[in-house]
Amino acid sequence: QVQLVESGGGLVQPGGSLRLSCAASGNIFSNYATGWYRQAPGKERELVAAISSGGSLINYPDAVKGRFTISRDNAKNTVYLQMNNLKPEDTAVYYCNANTADWRGRYDYWGQGTQVTVSS
Repeated sequence: QVQLVESGGGLVQPGGSLRLSCAASGNIFSNYATGWYRQAPGKERELVAAISSGGSLINYPDAVKGRFTISRDNAKNTVYLQMNNLKPEDTAVYYCNANTADWRGRYDYWGQGTQVTVSS
């Protein structure tokens, strides 16, 4: 089990930047792959960025590639999402995810979410 708490969301103008943080506790953080997802009203939750437990493997969808950067500091039990050149379509609740798997299947853990609003 791992508990996740996001912070860093807020209101920003188009073209601006925000840095989200996700603080983990409970279990050994370095055992989990992590990622950021977002969900806008009326839409399904979608992947924003993913990073492997050791930080060596990173994945972004085309919608954010080149603008967002995911990183993690296992010593601090924290994962970050640096968001640059924000667009109105980035407006959503952003959720931190941690996941692992065993023979029974995949286990996903979620933070409470932090609101990001991009508007002029």
